[in-house]
Parts: sequence; C-alpha cells; structure tokens
Amino acid sequence: MWNRPRFDLKVRLTLRVAAITAACFAAISAYFLIAADRAVHARIDGIAAIVAKSLELQQGKIQWVAGPRDFPNLDPVAAYVMTPGLCLAFRGPSGEMLQRFCSGAPAPASPSPQIFAAFYRSLFDPGREAARPVVVRGAKLGETVVSVDPAVQTAEAWHEAGRLMIALAIALPLLCLLVYAALARALRPTRLIRTGLERIAANDLSARLPPFDLAELSAIRDGFNHLAESLDNALAERSELTRKLIALQDDERRHLARELHDEFGQSLAAIRALASSARQTAAQDCPALLGECDGIARTATSMMETLRGALFRLRPPDVEELGLVASLEGLVAGWNGRSRGETRFSIHFDGAFETLPAAISANLYRIVQEALTNAAKHAGATKVDLHLTMAADEIALAIDDDGRPSDASVKSGMGLLGMRERVAALRGRMSFEVGANGGSALRVVIPLTAAERQALEHAA
Repeated sequence: MWNRPRFDLKVRLTLRVAAITAACFAAISAYFLIAADRAVHARIDGIAAIVAKSLELQQGKIQWVAGPRDFPNLDPVAAYVMTPGLCLAFRGPSGEMLQRFCSGAPAPASPSPQIFAAFYRSLFDPGREAARPVVVRGAKLGETVVSVDPAVQTAEAWHEAGRLMIALAIALPLLCLLVYAALARALRPTRLIRTGLERIAANDLSARLPPFDLAELSAIRDGFNHLAESLDNALAERSELTRKLIALQDDERRHLARELHDEFGQSLAAIRALASSARQTAAQDCPALLGECDGIARTATSMMETLRGALFRLRPPDVEELGLVASLEGLVAGWNGRSRGETRFSIHFDGAFETLPAAISANLYRIVQEALTNAAKHAGATKVDLHLTMAADEIALAIDDDGRPSDASVKSGMGLLGMRERVAALRGRMSFEVGANGGSALRVVIPLTAAERQALEHAA
C-alpha cells in the first residue's frame, strides 16, 4: 500500500475551507465578468438602436424639409453617446463603411496580463459589433455599427477582476487564520483523548477523560471511560483468578514436596541403610559384592541430592519469615554452590524490601528462581547478573546473562509462561529480549498500589 502523507486535522480542514472559499471567489468573479460582458453588449445594442433611429430621423428631415443632403451625419449623436474606446459607423447597402467615428482610449494604469487577456478572449468576444438597420419608408438605407475596442473592454474586465483578487488575497489568509484558530480551540480536547489512549496502551487503565462541551466528543468520552472501566474490571478479575491459581499451584507444590520427602525420601534413606548393611555382610561373607553395594549407596546418595534440589525448588524457604533479600541471597548462593564455578551468579539490591507485601515477595522469588533456572540450565550462561530496584511507585527487576537460549525455549518455554502469569497477577509488565550476539535480558516491572506505597512509607 502507498504511504500517504499525514496532515493535521486542523490543517486539512483549513485547506478545504480555503479551497471552497477560493472556488466561491472564482464563481463570483466569473459571474461579474459575465454580467459585465452582457452589460457592455446591452449598452452598445442600445447605442446602435439610438444611432439608427437618429439616422432615420435625419433622412426623414431631408425628404420633408429642403436642405443639404448630408447623410449620414453621425456628429450630432456622437457628441452624446461617445465613450472611451467606442466606435460608431454607418455601413452602406453594399457593405462599405460610409462614415466611422472612434474615440481614443487612455492608457490603462494597470494593463491586463497577457494570460488574462488570452483567457478573456477565449471565453468572451470583446470587440463584437452591434448592428441595427436604418429603414425609411420600407427601404433599407444601411445599418449602424457600434463596437468597443477589445483592449478597452479587456482592461475594464481586468479592473473588475483585479479588485476581487485583491479582496481574495486579503480575505483568504484572514479567513484561514480564523478557521484554524477556531478548529484548534474546538479540537483541543482531542489531545486529552490521545493522551488517554496512550495511557491505556501503556496498561494504565485508570485513565479517564473529563467532560467536554461538544456532544460528539462527550459521546467519545463516555465510550472511552466505559471501555477503560470494563478493561480495568476484567483485568482485576483476571489478576485475582491468576493469583488464586498460583496460590493453588504453590499449595500443590508444597503437598507434592511433602509427599516426596515423606515417602520417596524415606525410601532412599532405607535403601542407603540396606546398602550399608549389605556391605558389612558382604565384607565378611562375600567380598566380591562390595563394589555393587558401594554402587547402590552412591546411586542412593545421588538420588537423595537430586531429591533435595527438587524439594528446594518445589518448596522454597519461607520468604515471609526470612524476607525477600535473604531468600534471594540464599537462592543465588545455592546456585553458585551447585554450579561449581561453571556459572557465576551475582545479585544487587537498591531499596528497602523488608516490608514488602508477602504476595509480591513470594511471586518475585518465584520469578527470579525460574529465570535463574532458565539461564543456568537451558541457556548455558557463564555469567548471570540480577538487579532488584525499589522505586517510588514500582519495583524493577533486571536479569542479564551471556547465554545462548534456543528458539524453542524462548518461544514456548513453560518457564517464561509461568513468569508471565505471575507478572500478570501483579498487574506488571515483562519483556524478554535475546541479543544478536548472544545473551538475553529479562525485565520485570511491578507497580505498587497506593495502599502498598502507604504501607511501605509507614514501615520506613
């Protein structure tokens, strides 16, 4: 599709008003030019009729009164009807001009441009003759011919059109300024609407629009506020449902950890005891079985270590009792110990997290736990840096590593899905980006409600 240029609504409407105004001025100018042309032709037709009637009276006088036969004589009538650029003539029956008078035309103060003169000649017929027959006793003696100099008629038309153009040149910019100012005032609420939409796009569903004077904008305001309120309620219900599901999931994890500890852990301890007893018996009766007994004991010990790690992930330490900072430091220390130097984990805190609500602390711990697991096991990172910052109205978590996550783990990883669910339950924002040369960056922002901020301030 073509990329059409975008214009401001005020500019677009102002240009349309200017175009309509210019079209109206053009129509008015055309009307005046047509009216002026008709007036000129009506005037010369009237003059031709007057001259013809005067010549008929002259001929009648010559016939009835003995006198000199000076016919045609245009001098008497020319003294009354002559104007600048006007020509009077008498054409005989055979078409020859028997007499002709033309008055000179003064040089115009502002001659018409050649383009206008050519345009005017193409639309009208300046210099067209008006002829009237001179008839005496039924006999046609000739005809009177009246015309106007085309240059004079064109100059008069340009004078009329020029005045309209001057008026247009003055009125059009003033009109555009007035229209633009009126539109800017009328459309000023659209800035508030745009700001509200930007806040909605940024997941700030508390945005509301104030009342407007215009009925159309008031209807938009009602629809916007209703939509924002509906989205806010829907998101609150979704967050509450997600919190309940996460709490149920955590309860199920604790139950599973307890069952594994009580059942599977006891079974592994029994296996280790039996392997130790069997080794003592084999040392006395069958030394050849000592290797198998040691192997069983090592396998049981390895399974016990694996079970201990699984139990730690299923049932983390009591974050509410230990605090978020101590719990995360213990988590990072545990990963540093288990990685045996293959991956180096570091954590930095900025702010006071001791009085953070238990729900936020527990979810942040789970998010960090899952992120560190992904970085160490799936991405093969050698360096993982964690930064947790407490701001005035939000908590920011940043985790950077130098690993190389696979496309599958990035697109459909259950770890990322679980983190997104926990962030959504806290009505926060999360982003995960993979660098072109390796490494990944996880960003989580958790907003703090007014009640939570007030509780933190009182605790501080």
